[in-house]
Amino acid sequence: MRRPPALRHVLRGGTGPGARDLLFHDKAPRQGETQRQGGTPRQGRMPALRVAVAGLLLVGLAAPLSAQAQTSEKPPAASGATGAKETGAKETGTKAGNAAKTGNGAKTGNGANGGKSTPAAAANPAPAAAAPEPSGPVDVAFGAYQAGNYLTAYKEAMKRVEAGNDPAAMTLLGELYARGYGVPYDPAKAAQWYERAAKSGSANAMFALGMMNLTGQGRAVDEAAAQKWFEQSAKGGNPAAAYNLGLIYLQGRGVTQDFTKAATYFKQGADGGVADAQYALSVLLKAGNGVPADKAAALKYLTAAAQQDHVTAEVELAIATFNGDGVPKDEAAGAALFRKAALAGNAIAQNRYARVLSVGRGAPQNKVASAAWHMLAKAQGLGDPYLDGVVDSLSPEDRKKAEDVARKWIALTPNAVEP
Repeated sequence: MRRPPALRHVLRGGTGPGARDLLFHDKAPRQGETQRQGGTPRQGRMPALRVAVAGLLLVGLAAPLSAQAQTSEKPPAASGATGAKETGAKETGTKAGNAAKTGNGAKTGNGANGGKSTPAAAANPAPAAAAPEPSGPVDVAFGAYQAGNYLTAYKEAMKRVEAGNDPAAMTLLGELYARGYGVPYDPAKAAQWYERAAKSGSANAMFALGMMNLTGQGRAVDEAAAQKWFEQSAKGGNPAAAYNLGLIYLQGRGVTQDFTKAATYFKQGADGGVADAQYALSVLLKAGNGVPADKAAALKYLTAAAQQDHVTAEVELAIATFNGDGVPKDEAAGAALFRKAALAGNAIAQNRYARVLSVGRGAPQNKVASAAWHMLAKAQGLGDPYLDGVVDSLSPEDRKKAEDVARKWIALTPNAVEP
């Protein structure tokens, strides 16, 4: 069966590091900068947030969908050795590489990484419907769904619907049809099941209907209707719907722009565990947009997002930790965060980690690995004259090692760009 990818969004932080970033005297690329697109550098820095909406959102599943294997790259090494490991890919839209267009049109990976990522196209893209919630101590249908036994999930859900009003089972059936899992892909049928579930009070089904109205899947595009479904879903406790509403008010999309309402909805999403909402709220709190400025609270939510592998949050927390900006200075911990985000394909993190390795601050000095990381960041449009100098200082043999490492990374990285 077809498995259309969930739609995703990306939220960019716009404050960027200050002159103390990594304490280098020459100008380094900044967090507000993005990659070159068509040979032209794009740059934009906002006092609050840079947002991008490709259908607004798609996170906050009530429970993870069945995991699909996905390659995760290991770092370039001076020896030229690199590899890949298999990981479970949660369909939450918060991992690096979940692509969307930013407000200025430049494509980035999740979390505003400045790195180029190409979203996979689907003939019939599915909305990021909330995963069906289990009901009762033993939920055979939901368990089958989680295990990837979709036909069994369908049969068990149908039994429950036929036995009586069961919004959780109806939501599950909508999810199966919306994604083409175990049954033919049929967005119209998906919408019918979601509507039945929504009328019975399922906040997850309401969220799914909002996404369908927003994207035009199974019904005409209707942003006003999408907003209403999101509002009902948020009132029902769905944190992903609350986050979407935050984006709507942040952008003023069909409503009067209202940072206070955006912050309120972001907080609901953040407290519900949505990493993107945690990051968004942290930026508003830091800047004092829509809420009183509160750097301590901003750091708390930034850290929470980073702990959920939100790449932009990781990068910003790494910068703060490396420089001791609002947190105890710890160059080793900052370098480790840069490395983690760099492994996720974040161009800014790759650039920062390359700088760390070039001088041996927070991590052992390794100019060959530094050059390799710089080549990868530069391939995404994030140049750095200082690191160009590091590459130029290498012997021909060491430069070839760095180039070989970068090429091996490219070979193992989906959507990577040749250096």
